[in-house]
Amino acid sequence: MTQSLFVTKRDGRREALDLDKIHRVITWAAEGLSNVSVSQVELKSHIQFYDGIKSEDIHETIIKAAADLISKDSPDYQYLAARLAVFHLRKKAYGQFEPPHLYDQVVKMVEAKRYDQHILADYSRDELEQMNSFIDHSRDLNFSYAAVKQLEGKYLVQNRVSGEIYESAQFLYMLVAACLFATYPKSTRLSYVRRFYDACSLFKLSLPTPIMSGVRTPTRQFSSCVLIECGDSLDSINATSSAIVKYVSQRAGIGINAGRIRALGSPIRNGEAFHTGCIPFYKHFQTAVKSCSQGGVRGGAATLFYPLWHLEVESLLVLKNNRGVEENRVRHLDYGVQFNRLMYTRLIKDDYITLFSPSDVPGLYDAFFEDQEKFEELYVKYEADTSIRKKRLKALELFTLFMQERASTGRIYLQNVDHCNTHSPFNPKLAPVRQSNLCLEIALPTKPLNDVNDPEGEIALCTLSAFNLGAIENLSELEELAELAVRSLDSLLDYQDYPIPAAFHASISRRTLGVGVINYAYYLAKNGVKYSDGSANGLTHRTFEAIQYYLLKASNKLAQEFGACPKFNETTYAQGILPIDSYKKDLDKVCNEPLLLDWEQLRKDILNHGLRNSTLSALMPSETSSQISNATNGIEPPRGHISVKASKDGILKQVVPEYERLKNQYELLWDIPNNTGYISLVAIMQKFIDQTISANTNYDPNKFDGGKVPMKLLLQDLLSAYKLGVKTMYYHNTRDGASDMQEDIKPQVEDDGCAGGACKI
Repeated sequence: MTQSLFVTKRDGRREALDLDKIHRVITWAAEGLSNVSVSQVELKSHIQFYDGIKSEDIHETIIKAAADLISKDSPDYQYLAARLAVFHLRKKAYGQFEPPHLYDQVVKMVEAKRYDQHILADYSRDELEQMNSFIDHSRDLNFSYAAVKQLEGKYLVQNRVSGEIYESAQFLYMLVAACLFATYPKSTRLSYVRRFYDACSLFKLSLPTPIMSGVRTPTRQFSSCVLIECGDSLDSINATSSAIVKYVSQRAGIGINAGRIRALGSPIRNGEAFHTGCIPFYKHFQTAVKSCSQGGVRGGAATLFYPLWHLEVESLLVLKNNRGVEENRVRHLDYGVQFNRLMYTRLIKDDYITLFSPSDVPGLYDAFFEDQEKFEELYVKYEADTSIRKKRLKALELFTLFMQERASTGRIYLQNVDHCNTHSPFNPKLAPVRQSNLCLEIALPTKPLNDVNDPEGEIALCTLSAFNLGAIENLSELEELAELAVRSLDSLLDYQDYPIPAAFHASISRRTLGVGVINYAYYLAKNGVKYSDGSANGLTHRTFEAIQYYLLKASNKLAQEFGACPKFNETTYAQGILPIDSYKKDLDKVCNEPLLLDWEQLRKDILNHGLRNSTLSALMPSETSSQISNATNGIEPPRGHISVKASKDGILKQVVPEYERLKNQYELLWDIPNNTGYISLVAIMQKFIDQTISANTNYDPNKFDGGKVPMKLLLQDLLSAYKLGVKTMYYHNTRDGASDMQEDIKPQVEDDGCAGGACKI
């Protein structure tokens, strides 16, 4: 009989099993939720009680039972399971459901060296008392189950070896706010702390993994993306490798530009030896990337960039595929192939592309980014020079090879380097953009290192956050959110440490930020518009106009307070050029919406006072942080109304926002007939976004004869994206034939893209 059974409590005490107590906890978790049943959870639990059973084992079994009941018919089980998980998490962290006072929590955690001691040094007890009054711990109950498990797995301060957890989510949000505004004047900082806390804890602003997991701890590196350029020398290659190791160990996603490395067989030391080519050095970088784990969660990740016209390109394009042998493959990097107008022109004209080693054609590599007319002039000149080693390939053959590898691996990416420099916040003559990052949304100037302490080198960092479009009712709300995002991230640039001087100098002189969006698919659904038919074009234009306008306005205001960034003179903004001036005008045929905000006054203000930040926007993937906000990923359409992800805690199911009301408004990924509408929307966003966009292409072979996507269509999409001014293309997704009834498909293993979720804000 159950009356004779005892439960072992978390502190080791034994007490009689009380089934009614279990029932009361589930009933509490179900309060206010629709289509959930307490008895169903109890029945699903199938708890096999035995004497001495641990209370946490009972609780975990009930949580799993509730999570297993999440479905399209009963989406609110994701909140019932979440509340049970929050109850369990707080019991583990505090030994009770009620969290401690903020001051007591901070003192305890600083003493344990879990929180940074500056919190107690910078804030008085009275201020921490006030902050405690700002905290609303009931907001923990707004999380979905997937969100709680992501928080528990990645973001909350914990001992990853023992599994002990030391805080709950509202302390995370409050202390991130406190740390980022600690240097503000005492007269204003608590106001900013409260507003920022509210924006994050109410899911209006989304923060990236490095900030959520790191700010408030003694760790002080929070940039999501790191861009490292390699020169064509052993010293530079070794310095690049060293920089990779330092940043991979601190959770950053890496972009490596290796386009300068000379081709196989090039003379070195004045002809004393032949160069071994790119592949041995790419393997060297791969080893560096995989040498450290991402905060104990997973290995590092990086994308390596090179130009399409590199002499070794035929060997480089196949590095990731499963054919070949280890000696001629480097499979654990992703690759970004760089294109420009001349390459596309040769394709359209069914002409040839000539391949060169960058070392044999002086000035060509730099002109590729800095000056398209000069590049074409030099390229044609070198093509005609019979003394230069080269190889000619039909453009169609080379583009086809690129697209075949992109389609088969999904992870050969594309950068249009001319768009990245002509529609850029940087003057390409002074600060050319020569690469992107792992997730292809960052476009910043870099310079090769000759050694790790090289004062002339430039490692570009970008610090990210995102607006949750689903939580915004009116575009005017973006003004306040933009100010909070820009102020907090700008403060973080001074707050964090820089393990390499080249990163410090670049970050402090350029002060680059990248604010993006999450929940775009929900935003479209609740506004009754779609990806595929052009109905979302106007809304998207108005929304991204407001985003960039308010971000620029916030940075201009900050410049009036603290001064413009030191290298503001190297931006196009310093010349009075705004994104609305430099976008590809072909876009106007797709969307000719008028501008609604006062850009001319903003232009005057920027010319008068400058900007605190060289860049302000970038649209990144948001795999994990969108789950925290119960939002759809970035700008992507959902694959199904329920997403199923595999994590270390098992299967996580998440239902799209407002499923029951909006289920017929969502346009699911594989219901979209082609990429045309999506590419147009990306181009509309790119009109305003000053960096770039993680944009994907998606293909269902079943829609085509013989189950094969025509190469002609792949190339058409490539050309359309280029024509409309799209700067970068990220994943190439191919439907694999698995059922899209999400309850039936195998879970999608979470792809962190920017290394440990760094860019997945």
